[in-house]
Amino acid sequence: MPNVHQIRIPATYMRGGTSKGVFFRLQDLPEAARVPGPARDALLLRVIGSPDPYGKQIDGMGGATSSTSKTVILSKSNRPDHDVDYLFGQVSIDTGFIDWSGNCGNLSAAVGSFAISAGLVEAGRLPKDGMARVRVWQANIGKTIIAHVPMTDGAVQETGDFELDGVTFPAAEVQLEFLNPADEGEGGGSMFPTGNLVDDLEVPGVGTLQATMINAGIPTVFVNAAAIGYTGTELQDAVNGDADALQMFETIRAYGALRMGLIKDLAKAATRQHTPKVAFVAPPADYVSSSGKQVNAGDIDLCVRALSMGKLHHAMMGTAAVAIGTAAAIPGTLVNLAAGGGPRNAVRFGHPSGTLRVGAEATLVDGDWTVTKAIMSRSARVLMEGWVRVPGDAFYSG
Repeated sequence: MPNVHQIRIPATYMRGGTSKGVFFRLQDLPEAARVPGPARDALLLRVIGSPDPYGKQIDGMGGATSSTSKTVILSKSNRPDHDVDYLFGQVSIDTGFIDWSGNCGNLSAAVGSFAISAGLVEAGRLPKDGMARVRVWQANIGKTIIAHVPMTDGAVQETGDFELDGVTFPAAEVQLEFLNPADEGEGGGSMFPTGNLVDDLEVPGVGTLQATMINAGIPTVFVNAAAIGYTGTELQDAVNGDADALQMFETIRAYGALRMGLIKDLAKAATRQHTPKVAFVAPPADYVSSSGKQVNAGDIDLCVRALSMGKLHHAMMGTAAVAIGTAAAIPGTLVNLAAGGGPRNAVRFGHPSGTLRVGAEATLVDGDWTVTKAIMSRSARVLMEGWVRVPGDAFYSG
């Protein structure tokens, strides 16, 4: 069998928020991978190093966690009042599967920076010094994100003193606005697909749980920590080392997806790993974060822990933070009640790596809750740029 040469593809490896991913311009991908389908999926799987039965992604760019097994494709937008189209792929680690069903809120923080540096934003819209306003179309879910990217001397400013729990070093602050983050396209045409702020969710083998199921930022199933035997102050090892717990959360996720109308039968849950998320909430409490930092109950409104791709997240997914902020702003949800109840337009919650503040503007219109905007701050930085290499037969030619 003749040897196959590797091909090289322009790519940038970036951190956005508490995630990392490989960023591409659509125009730089091999022609067969410029459209959705098997060729694109096969190529990106090979870039990241999946599927890997060892679970390490040694032969690729992935970092063997859901936070570091991600890809992004950007292109100039043809939509009015948008600069760039942003498509996100969550790559499974041990199976040959890419989930395109949702956004990554953390990597959203890097989209504006990459778009500017990659020449995808019209130069006339960029200040030499100050804040660039990059209008992003999130293609997975059909939503608009506004990224406020700092500029210095005509270039993206990445260094600064903004500290983000879950990220070791400070960087420049990037503020994100998620406009109209509720997803009315799935699960019944409502931010609350069941029509209720709280439901009784029957989960075989677990019991009947109170649940807030919301489509905002990303479809999320919230349950009370105490109802499933947790305090809300757990770190990763307390959950990820417990196979029975992980199976319980996957069962909750599957039945939540079914109840939300995201899938039509339970078997489909395995093909939709990225959504919905499952999170558990609790009133504020003292705990020590994964970095050894003390988190005091008086400094937070509630505790939240969330799972991504079957494991407890080391911090908090950006899209789940939008769901948290949105649910917290609506009196009567489990998130709002854990935070003490009542109206609020911002919440600071504790997660395994520390704390995060997110704001949301919610209003009740004709009996239905709507959210016009969710806001949070992250940071982003280029880690490496150049070319990523893959074997020339790593993707299908047609």
